[in-house]
Amino acid sequence: MSKISKGLVYTNEKCVACNKCISVCPVPGANHAMIDANGNASIEVNGDACISCGACFDACKHGARSYNDDTERFFEDLKKGTKISLLIAPAFMANYPDQYEKYLGILKGAGVNRFISVSFGADITSWAYLNYILKNNFLGGISQPCPAVVGYIEKYMPRLLPKLMPVHSPMMCGAIYAKKYMGINDKLAFLSPCIAKKNEIDDPNCGGYITYNVTYAHLIDYIKKHGLTGRELVKDEIEYGLGSVYPMPGGLKENVFWFLGDDIFIRQAEGEKHMYEYLKEYQERIDSKKTLPFMVDALNCSQGCLYGTGIEESKAHGDDTLMNLWRIRENSKSKKGAWGTNLTPKQRLAALNNQFKDLRLEDFIRKYTDKSRTVGLKDPSAEELDAIFNEMHKNNHAKRHIDCSACGYDSCQLMAEAIYNDINCKENCVHYAKDLAEYEMNVAKELTDEIQKQSEEKLVHAQRVDEIMVEVTEDFDKIMESLDGVSQGNDGNAEESTQIAHDMNDISNSCEEMMRLFDKISEFLVMIEANNDAIFGIASKTNLLSLNASIEAARAGEAGRGFAVVAEQIKTLSDSSRSAAQDSNQNSVEIRKFMEGLTEQADNLARLIKQVDDRVSNFAAATEEISASTRIVEDMSKSVQDKLGELVKA
Repeated sequence: MSKISKGLVYTNEKCVACNKCISVCPVPGANHAMIDANGNASIEVNGDACISCGACFDACKHGARSYNDDTERFFEDLKKGTKISLLIAPAFMANYPDQYEKYLGILKGAGVNRFISVSFGADITSWAYLNYILKNNFLGGISQPCPAVVGYIEKYMPRLLPKLMPVHSPMMCGAIYAKKYMGINDKLAFLSPCIAKKNEIDDPNCGGYITYNVTYAHLIDYIKKHGLTGRELVKDEIEYGLGSVYPMPGGLKENVFWFLGDDIFIRQAEGEKHMYEYLKEYQERIDSKKTLPFMVDALNCSQGCLYGTGIEESKAHGDDTLMNLWRIRENSKSKKGAWGTNLTPKQRLAALNNQFKDLRLEDFIRKYTDKSRTVGLKDPSAEELDAIFNEMHKNNHAKRHIDCSACGYDSCQLMAEAIYNDINCKENCVHYAKDLAEYEMNVAKELTDEIQKQSEEKLVHAQRVDEIMVEVTEDFDKIMESLDGVSQGNDGNAEESTQIAHDMNDISNSCEEMMRLFDKISEFLVMIEANNDAIFGIASKTNLLSLNASIEAARAGEAGRGFAVVAEQIKTLSDSSRSAAQDSNQNSVEIRKFMEGLTEQADNLARLIKQVDDRVSNFAAATEEISASTRIVEDMSKSVQDKLGELVKA
């Protein structure tokens, strides 16, 4: 949201962003819908765009609008000894007829030097208007006593500037007269029923004649707050005439009728809404070159300055103030000279010109400034407008022409244009908010349904968890039973392994004994081999003996035949012994081979038994560890089972 400038009217902390101020404001860019960082909404006032018409004060039911004037500075300067004289708007006497002199006395006590009624300035304005119109044939001019009307034309309808009466307001005419013709050098303060008078006072076209705008409401509040009192009753200084009725609707018109007669047409227009709509129609009338009225008596407030924007709230209702002004009006008409009822309008005009014959019309002429460039709003293109509508979820003709005015604007298009100019936001559209709320509601419903579905699934899941817990508990029961068996089996295994270790030790001992016996057998085989060697020796000798005997028997012939038989038998015995010895040696070799094989196998068996013994020992130790671990697992399983049981119960 764009940064806005501060002006006379501002939004206080009571704002609830109800948009009523937007709906009644004649100026589209004066109210900016804002949302701060905390999400708080308010309607702030753009001082550059605001014309201080006060329509928002009347519309706001929350008291959310306040305004600045010069009351505090006025009293501070009085305390410093600054010489200040007071211009008094005619409406002050109508609002406070019984306290008029009392309040002036209080201000006198506070240091005010002189008191001049602006009713006299209004008489000068009437004189200047009539002279300017008649001398310049300036028909159709728009009166300018109201600074809100002047501000609106300068900012928003500059084409009407040539039709604004180039004559100062009663306030300024009174100030110029006081300075130039009465010679008052004091600073001037205006006791005012109007917030917007501050804009006129500060306008460079008004010459800086007046320094302070002191509104009725802030003045009375200051007096009460500070307990100010006065020692005397004070009256204003200058006699005045029918200018006293200027504050009432049609007051200027009545003055013109008084001097020119009522056979001329004067268009009277007032009210914050009607006034500015009429000005647009009036511009169209000028453009169409239609007949214009003699003049337009224009006032911002529907009941004139009597009920202006700067009066007390308690004075804003009822007819008392209007009745008081009616009495002032009748008293003014009973005066002599230009105000006498016994004269014709022509005679009254002559008397008025005679009364102000020493005044120079040029002293009371003013100029205006075209300020439209400083406040104009940009017109979005069709594409830009379409984009804004789409952002507002207004994607069809019907949605773009709801025109409910809840946002403060008369149409959806004006709202879209305000968004384009960064003086409002789509969140301020009730239908956008409604659509968004419906969307959020649908999302919330979907979430609720999803949560409910998940809750149901969780319930089913919880039930399944209970079932699983029961199943797990049962499984743990089985595990514990198995662990009991494993534990018992491990205990048995440990005992059996220990026994096997003992048996393997016995087998190892037997193997060692077998090896010892194998060594003995080997010794016997050595002895047998030795005996066989002896038999071989005997057999060789016997064979030699048999050979010798055969030789001898052959020599003996027939006589040695018997000896030859013996020799033959001895040879046979020798061969048999040799053969037996050879067979015995061969068998001994085979037996030795087998014994070596048995010894080798016995060694392997002993080695394997040693390995088995070691492993059985390790197995026995591991079995004991398994048994111990199994007991730990059994204890843990029991603990888990207990907790699962608690979970299922919960």
